[in-house]
Amino acid sequence: MNNNITLSHGSGGKLSQDLIRNLILKYFKDPELEKLNDSALLKIKQEDIVFTTDSYTVSPLFFPGGDIGKLAITGTVNDLAVCGARPLCLSAGFILEEGLALDTFETIIRSMAREAGRCSVRIVTGDTKVVQKGKGDLVFINTSGIGIKVYRPELNKKGIRKGDVVVINGSMGEHGSVIMGMQKGLDFQIKIKSDCAPVADMILELLNRKVDIKFMRDPTRGGLATCLNEMISNTGYAMTLDESKIPVRKEVKSLCNILGLDPFYLANEGKVVMIISPGDSKKAIQIMKKYDQGKNAGIIGLITDEACDKVLLKTSLGTRRILDVLTGQALPRIC
Repeated sequence: MNNNITLSHGSGGKLSQDLIRNLILKYFKDPELEKLNDSALLKIKQEDIVFTTDSYTVSPLFFPGGDIGKLAITGTVNDLAVCGARPLCLSAGFILEEGLALDTFETIIRSMAREAGRCSVRIVTGDTKVVQKGKGDLVFINTSGIGIKVYRPELNKKGIRKGDVVVINGSMGEHGSVIMGMQKGLDFQIKIKSDCAPVADMILELLNRKVDIKFMRDPTRGGLATCLNEMISNTGYAMTLDESKIPVRKEVKSLCNILGLDPFYLANEGKVVMIISPGDSKKAIQIMKKYDQGKNAGIIGLITDEACDKVLLKTSLGTRRILDVLTGQALPRIC
């Protein structure tokens, strides 16, 4: 018996069927998926539907705090949540490289199933392809997600005003630090875990409690700095941040010093940045601190009219600088 993925697993024949029925369906237990139709038929009442898709190519596949499977579920769930949606269903598409150990693939599938259960989402459709050895990188995953928009005004930049506050739910750069450290062979230096985790429950409570969130994003690739620039662009306002208010773990700072990186440009996978009306900021932070992913929540800055579409950072030295978008490739294969 071959315990590795072969090209025949992607042929659509018996081995393909065995892989799907004996391994994938073993963990992705959903009546709609088990029909193995070309598409899933979902009965959703007259609601506003939110739809997203993302692909995951992280290297290494397994890292402190998570793996590519967990990342694929939480990343897509979080993308739905920051758009004001309650996540419902996901697809799972796999591109597998010939020679991948079946045990490794099963570990990833099991991780995805476990995380989907924690996030209360169904995996209802999917696809599997196999490429020749050397033509991939063991596993690539694509997950698309559907959610129902929570009843409230649409989240967009149009409502942003001077005096609004910028809030984050925790410390920056943990996922990027872990992945870069492992890629550079500094495993022994890594005393932290990736922040890979869902934030949907926390966000949904904020929305259900009518916190006046103007706009929010999850600062994944490009890190906090790039995310904030995307949020403030074309608004006519600036963000003025206080570096001393932005939490960064000392372990992340140490690794960044070794590698010459800036934690504000490192990826995060369990974080959300929000622009909130000042009158609701205290309420929002109290709610966020109830959750593991929000224990270090706090205000890091304000919306001002000091400049147009810029992110301004007051540094720990008392100087000010523009925090620009990421240029170039600071961190390959982080998600």
